[in-house]
Order: sequence, then structure tokens, then C-alpha cells
Amino acid sequence: MNSIDALKELLYKMADDQLIIGHRNSEWNGLGPILEEDIAFSSMAQDKMGQSEHLYNLLNQLGEADADTVAFTRNAPQFHCSQLVELPIGGYDFSLMRHFLFDFAEYLRFEALKTSAYQPLAQVAKKFFGEIKYHTMHANTWVHQLGHGNEESNTKMQESLNYAWNYALGMFEPGPAEDILIAENIFMGEEALKAQWLEAITPLLEKSNLTIPDKATWAPIYGGRVGKHTEYLQPLLKEMTEVYTTDPRDHLKAKKINKI
Repeated sequence: MNSIDALKELLYKMADDQLIIGHRNSEWNGLGPILEEDIAFSSMAQDKMGQSEHLYNLLNQLGEADADTVAFTRNAPQFHCSQLVELPIGGYDFSLMRHFLFDFAEYLRFEALKTSAYQPLAQVAKKFFGEIKYHTMHANTWVHQLGHGNEESNTKMQESLNYAWNYALGMFEPGPAEDILIAENIFMGEEALKAQWLEAITPLLEKSNLTIPDKATWAPIYGGRVGKHTEYLQPLLKEMTEVYTTDPRDHLKAKKINKI
């Protein structure tokens, strides 16, 4: 694998993560525990989808299909997202914990990529870093509040952390050519990112009266980066692409009109 292929693999997994969790977050529209959270999750979903589009555009510049084609015409085995992002939204406790675990990883990923030797990616990282920082602030505020709520809220948050943990570790599934990305100063690698993530979230969870699962139970759920997904991804893609697949030409017309 050469450096271009290694870079494409990195971009695909980042873009697919953002697209899929963006769609999952959008499912809270009208269902949030309070109106403010309806708005917050909808806003973050929009941010994620915008970020995914920019990353798909970078792939297009490297010879891949255009963003809409890549986002809306692939089946589950062709996606590179982690299994964490494709899980159903569940209760608010799970979605919030997933939001916390995912967005702190993304915050650190984008922070590192601001100095990437691949300048188009560094520019995208700088562009969206502020958005992702807000997402982490939102997640941490609510995790802390519910962790220190009553016994029921604390129990639910702890159970969600326990359930999500090994899926979250799967976000850091090593790529097939990370040595190239590291050597060329494009990306520091998943192991280094995971170490930063653990250092960042551990004290925050402790302050929220929550405990990271015992290390003896850690069993990262890998596979998503190489097309192995849960039973939930393909139905999600079918729902997500329903309008586009009805008639892609109408979709393109609507896109042109929206740009006018």
C-alpha cells in the first residue's frame, strides 16, 4: 500500500464515522428529553454531516467518486465506520455516552491533524476543530450532570459506559498502513490517539462519578474499518439513502437548486 492508499483509508474511516453518527444523532429530533436537547443533537448531526462531506471531497480530489455517490451508493461491507457509530440510539443515556466517547476521540484526532503534512486535511481539521470542541463541552456537561444526578441516572450512565466501552475501543482499530502515515507525518496513528483519549476521558469520567471498566475486561470490537459491521448498518443505509436511490437525477437537481 502506498501513501495515497493509506491516506484514502484514513479519510474513508473518518468520513464514514461522521456520516453515520450524524444520521444516528438526527434520530433524536423530536425525541429528546427536553427541547434544548432536540435542538442540540439536531445541530450536532448537521455538523457531522457537513464534516463528512468535506472529507469525502478530499477523497474526490484523490480520485474517488464525488461525495454524494460515495455517501449514498455503497452497501455496508464497503463502509469503513467503527461499529460504535452504527448502533441504534437506544435510550438517551446510551446516545449521550456514545457522544462523549466518540467526540473526545474526534476532538483529539482533529487536533492532531491540524499539523498534518497533508495540507488539505490539516485545513479541514482547523476548519471544524471549533465545532467538535463544542460537541465535547456539551457531552461532558451532560455526562457530569447525570453522573451526579440520582441513583437511577448514575446507574444508567454507568451501564451505558460499560456497554459502549469495547465498541469505543474499536474506534482505534489500526489501519493497514499506519506506518506510512506516521512516517510521512500525516497522522500519528491509532495507538497514540487512543493513549491521548484515555488520558483525557479518565479524569472526566471520575469527576462524573463513573468508572471505566476494569482493564481485564477490555476486548476492542474491531472489524468496522474493514467492512465487518453489525446487523444495524445496512437497514440504516437503506433508510438514509431512500430519497437518493429513488432517482439520483432528482437529487442532483435539488442540490443545484439549493446552491442558487
